[in-house]
Amino acid sequence: MKFSSEAEKTLARLIHDLDLSCFSAAQKTVFEHRLQQEFPLLFSMLLDVYGDQYDFYYHLQQLMVSLRDAFDARKPALKKKDETSLNDGPWFKDHKSLGIACYVDLFAGDLAKLKNRIPYLVDLGVTYIHLMPLYKSPEGDSDGGYAVSDYRQVDPKLGTIEELAALADAFAQAGIHLVLDFVFNHSSDEHQWAEKAKQGDPEFQDYYWMFESKDLPNQYETHLREIFPQVRKGNFTWCDTSKRWVWTTFNSFQWDLNYSNPAVFNAITQEMLFLANIGCDALRLDALAFIWKELGTNCENQPKAHRLISAFNACLKIVSPSVVFKSEAIVHPDEVLKYIGKDECELSYNPLLMALIWNSLATRKTKLLTQSMQQSFAISPDCAWVNYIRCHDDIGWTFDDAVAYDLGINPHDHRYFLNQFFTGRFEGSFAKGVAFAENKETGDCRVCGSLASLAGLESALEQNDQALIDLAVARILMVHSIILSIGGIPLLYSGDELGLLNDYSYQSDINKLADDRWVHRIAVNDKSIKRATAKGSPEFAISSGLKKLISIRKSESLLGEGSTEILQTNNEHVFAYSRKTNTEEMIALCNFSEHQQFVKAEHVGIEGNQRLDLISQQNLVLTNGLISLAPYQIRWLK
Repeated sequence: MKFSSEAEKTLARLIHDLDLSCFSAAQKTVFEHRLQQEFPLLFSMLLDVYGDQYDFYYHLQQLMVSLRDAFDARKPALKKKDETSLNDGPWFKDHKSLGIACYVDLFAGDLAKLKNRIPYLVDLGVTYIHLMPLYKSPEGDSDGGYAVSDYRQVDPKLGTIEELAALADAFAQAGIHLVLDFVFNHSSDEHQWAEKAKQGDPEFQDYYWMFESKDLPNQYETHLREIFPQVRKGNFTWCDTSKRWVWTTFNSFQWDLNYSNPAVFNAITQEMLFLANIGCDALRLDALAFIWKELGTNCENQPKAHRLISAFNACLKIVSPSVVFKSEAIVHPDEVLKYIGKDECELSYNPLLMALIWNSLATRKTKLLTQSMQQSFAISPDCAWVNYIRCHDDIGWTFDDAVAYDLGINPHDHRYFLNQFFTGRFEGSFAKGVAFAENKETGDCRVCGSLASLAGLESALEQNDQALIDLAVARILMVHSIILSIGGIPLLYSGDELGLLNDYSYQSDINKLADDRWVHRIAVNDKSIKRATAKGSPEFAISSGLKKLISIRKSESLLGEGSTEILQTNNEHVFAYSRKTNTEEMIALCNFSEHQQFVKAEHVGIEGNQRLDLISQQNLVLTNGLISLAPYQIRWLK
C-alpha cells in the first residue's frame, strides 16, 4: 500500500463528508491546511492502533467532527496566539522562563484569590504556572485531585470553569503561561462514564477494563507491579454494583480507561481540546506510561502508548497548535527520553536530574550525577526539559542500574541507603523526610518531604545551630542554581521558594492519613510570605538568594538557547557543566560538600583569570591553576 496516497484519499473523503459551513472562508482555509499537515501522522498512528477494527472509518469520521467543533469553539484571541506561536517559535525556550507548580487551595484558597496572587508571581519572576488538578473529583481521598469526576467542571470549593477561563486570560495579560493536568490514563469511579458502566451499559463498560471473572486479570497480574502496595494489593478492584473486576492501576477509585476502544480515544480527545480551549499553554500528561495494556507485558511504556500520544499531539496541533504536551514519565531514563519529541511531548519533566541531585546531596559525590547526565541530558533542540527539585509527588530513585554498576555502585543497596538517609534513619543524616508507599515485605519505599526539610533546615532549626542552618540554606540555593542554569525550564514547587518545612497536620486528617505526600503539600499564606521578608531569617536568606539567582538567569540569554555539556572534573564532590552559544560560554561549578573543594581550571576548559563569577560579581582568581569553592558554593563563570 502506498501510504501517503491512501492517507490523502482518506482525508479527501473525510473532508467531503464534513460540514464546514460553520467556518468563514479564512477559517476554513486554516482548518483544512492544518488537516493536510497533520493528518498523515494522525492517520498512521490510528491505523496502527485501530486499523483492524471493522468500524475504523466511522471513528475517524467522528474524530473529524470533534476537531471541527473544537476549532470552531476556540476563542479568536487563542486562535491569534496559535498563529503567533507558529511564526515566532516555541515560548518555552526563553531564558526568562521560570515555572511554579501549586495547588490552588494551598497557594491562594480559590481561583478568585489566586488572581490576587499574580503580583507575587510576577515579582518572583514566574512566567509559567502549573495548577495541580482542580477538576471535580470525589469527596475525601481523590489522590490529590488525580481522580477526575468531570473534566469540564472545577472543584466547587475552588470556583467555576468560567473563573478558570478568566484566570487564564489574566495570566496571559501578565505574561504567565498556564499549564493544566490532562489526566487521561484513568477517571474517577464517579465520572459519568463509570456511573453508566456500573449500571450495566455495555457501551460504557467498554470504556474501562472490566472482567466478569478474575481469570484474565490474574494473567495480566503476573507481569504487573504494584504502585501503592501500602494501600492495597494488585491492580484490579471488585465493583459490586456491576459485578465485575475493574482495572485500577493506582487506587480503587481510579478506573483505567480502555484505549483498545477507539471510542475512548475520541471521547478523551474531546476533553483534551476542551481544556486547551480554556486558554492553557501546556497540558501535563499524567501517568502516560500506563495507557496501553498488552497481555504478557508489564503494561508500561508500550509502543502503542507512543502511537496514541502522537495521535493526541496531532489533534492538538490541528485545533490549538500553541499548546504543547509535558511528559510525566517517572520511569527508566531510557524510557523517559522516548516520549520527548515534536510529535509527542515537547516538554518533559527531568526525574533523573531531580533524583540524582538528591543522591549527590546524600553522598556528597557527583559521579553518578555526572555520568548519568552525560548519557541522558541531551534531547532534541525543538524540546525542553522541565527541571525541578521537588514536586507534588514523591521522590523515587529512577537512575539507570547499568550506569550505577559501571561506577561500582550496587543499585539495590544504594537505593536502600538513600531511603534510609532521607527518612532520617541513617546516622548523621541532615534530612527529615517521610517514607511513602513502603513495602514491608521488600523494604522498598519512596521519599516525601519539603525541599527545606529534606535539605536539612528543619533539623538545623530543631538543634538551633546557626552553622547547620547556614549549610542547609546553602544546599537549597545550590540545587536551585542547577535547575536555573543547566538548560530547560526551571520549575519551583510552591512553598520551596519560601523555605517552608514539612507539614505533619495531614496525619490528623482521615482523608489524607494514608498518603504521606501531603507532608510536603503545604499551604502558602500571607504569614509565610511575610516571614520571608524578615532579614536575618533563613527564610529571607532562601527567598532573597533565590531571587538573585533568578535575576541573573533572566539577564543571560545563553541560559535559554545555549547548549549544555556536562563536564568531568578532577574532584568527585564537584558537579560541572558548560552553557554555550556561538558567541558566549559559561562554566557552572557546584560543590556538593560541606568542605572547601578545588578544581583544576584546565579540566573544565578555563585558561587564565579572564572569567567573571556572575554570582559574586568578582573576577576569578586562580591559585596554582586551581579554582576554589567554599562549602556548597556555586560559581557561574563567564
